[in-house]
Amino acid sequence: MPINNPEEAVQALFRAINDQDIETLLGLYEPGAIMVAQPGHVASGTAALREALNGYLALKPTLTLEKNELITGSDLALSLAKWMLKGTGPDGASLQMEGTATDILRKQADGSWLFVIDNPWGGGILG
Repeated sequence: MPINNPEEAVQALFRAINDQDIETLLGLYEPGAIMVAQPGHVASGTAALREALNGYLALKPTLTLEKNELITGSDLALSLAKWMLKGTGPDGASLQMEGTATDILRKQADGSWLFVIDNPWGGGILG
């Protein structure tokens, strides 16, 4: 089902992470999309995105969208999304992370919207 606007794309991303659905998740990104997997580490292309996203899914996350602001032009959108993640670390201990993502989405030729740049750490990558 095509994603008809940037807000739907953001919601679909959160839903796919919570459902641990890697194929749906990957389908929300353009083929050449990039993701800041961790500050200082950028994943580019489908194989690298799959690896990075599987790292998040391994946490068995519950990802909550606390607030989202979209700035949309004709074919580009900037999403600023405040999120909270609760999950389980590799050592089995509970963990909680939060941040504000800064993401760029682009309208596709078929009218759907996909992620081009996914930076879940927002300004946190500045150190």
